[in-house]
Amino acid sequence: MISRRIIRTKVLQILYAHVSSPEKTIAQSESELHFSIRKTYDLYHLLFAILGELTDFASERVESRKMKNLPTEDDLNPNLRFINNRLIIRLKSDKSLNKYLLGNKLSWSNYPDLIRGIYNSLIDADLYKNYITSQTDNFQNDRQFCEDLFSNILVNSDIMLTELEEQSIYWNDDLDFTISMVIKTIKKFKSQDDNNEYLMSLYKDTEDQEFTTKLFRKAILNNTENRKIIENYTKNWDVDRVAIMDILIMQLALTELIEFPSIPIKVTLNEYIELAKYYSTHKSSTFINGVLDRITKDFREQGKIVKAGRGLLES
Repeated sequence: MISRRIIRTKVLQILYAHVSSPEKTIAQSESELHFSIRKTYDLYHLLFAILGELTDFASERVESRKMKNLPTEDDLNPNLRFINNRLIIRLKSDKSLNKYLLGNKLSWSNYPDLIRGIYNSLIDADLYKNYITSQTDNFQNDRQFCEDLFSNILVNSDIMLTELEEQSIYWNDDLDFTISMVIKTIKKFKSQDDNNEYLMSLYKDTEDQEFTTKLFRKAILNNTENRKIIENYTKNWDVDRVAIMDILIMQLALTELIEFPSIPIKVTLNEYIELAKYYSTHKSSTFINGVLDRITKDFREQGKIVKAGRGLLES
């Protein structure tokens, strides 16, 4: 589930925390890195769980309205399309989802205001009104509604963002990515319950897991050497006045360029330039691009950057 871009982002964040806290050991910071990634995986499961919480809340409202002194026809015969959403029912009984939520003590049960706020935003939205009144009533329509709920309601929910920020500092930048993974997962569900486990694993494969650990460790262990390289290529700059985030981004890029022969140079450069746009100053991406471009050209000529594998020799 965790993409290489998110891995790089997490490594950069924890690397910054590490250099800002000299008393931390590499082992402590590495543990924090893996905890941070695990928190993103927690959020992935919690986002699925929120669907069930919303339909449970809707059911409670239906029952409450039936108990009114003078219930209306709509109160007595409510539209149950949302409550009976086939995909949400499947998710509520999904064994792997429930096992993870239970095993990691993850739940929205202590956040009734959040569920109420999201529900109220949902029922006011056109996508909800169109869904419950649609002439089409099948699994595909239910699935599409769930996708739209995430991409149109949850991703733009201020109350959701506020709650996530309060719950975990590791979730500040995770919502957009995690919602995209949830939607990707939802698209895989078939109309018939085929007992497949559709939820994604934490890492795509062992290679990604090894990439995470190696990138972080090598960036710290090669800190002094990489900093000297950066100093040599920024002689017209006072390196102590260069933004610390710019230096860390370039150190990570150097680490990846040198230590990972199977990753194309262009991929590495593009990824860290994008990180600079998001995490550093507005001029940083241009500055970092220029420095890394010069280093890359020289290091390839000197044989310090060697790419191996099909399609990588000219990357």
